[in-house]
Amino acid sequence: MTSSKKREKEVAKGLLSIRAVFLRPDDPFTWASGIKSPIYCDNRLILTAPDVRELVENEIAEAIKEYYPNCDKLMGTSTAGIAHAAIAAHLLGLPMGYVRGSSKSHGRENKIEGRLEKGDKVVVIEDLISTGGSSIETVQTLRDAGAEVLGVLSIFTYDTAKADRNFEAANVEKRSLCTVETLIETAEEEDYIAKNEGEGIIKWLREI
Repeated sequence: MTSSKKREKEVAKGLLSIRAVFLRPDDPFTWASGIKSPIYCDNRLILTAPDVRELVENEIAEAIKEYYPNCDKLMGTSTAGIAHAAIAAHLLGLPMGYVRGSSKSHGRENKIEGRLEKGDKVVVIEDLISTGGSSIETVQTLRDAGAEVLGVLSIFTYDTAKADRNFEAANVEKRSLCTVETLIETAEEEDYIAKNEGEGIIKWLREI
């Protein structure tokens, strides 16, 4: 097992241990995009689990150092990516900011919070990627402001075909600490679900 795969499995174990992942094939969840899915990941639970939070934030920091060594600044997505961007930026000694879902209706009417200069090399921190719509909207906002977006780094990805298409069309690189395939593989190994129970879920996600 490669070191990167081992690290990915540790993140998967962490998410499973705090019950951040729910599998419900017979009663699907509705994602923000409106898609009904047999799997749902709630990464907000990471913030209330210190051990898993430490693991995840250190992995974000390590991924930035490994894949984006020229990063000037981390930018979190609103709202779930903000805390993770802040903690990882602290570990890295980098500035951070975040992008609102919409501009403020008062004051300076900012959509981007935190100082951003034209030419800044930034990495977007996202809690999870489903179809990629909100992540790409954040990237476009930053590009419009003159930033160079090096990529989007998420804690978890559902690895949907739609996300692959959307990121490719927007010319955005995406990386995740944990993929749905590794998570389900780990769930089977750790007896969270029965063997081969996740096969249909992965197939479904690939067909979206």
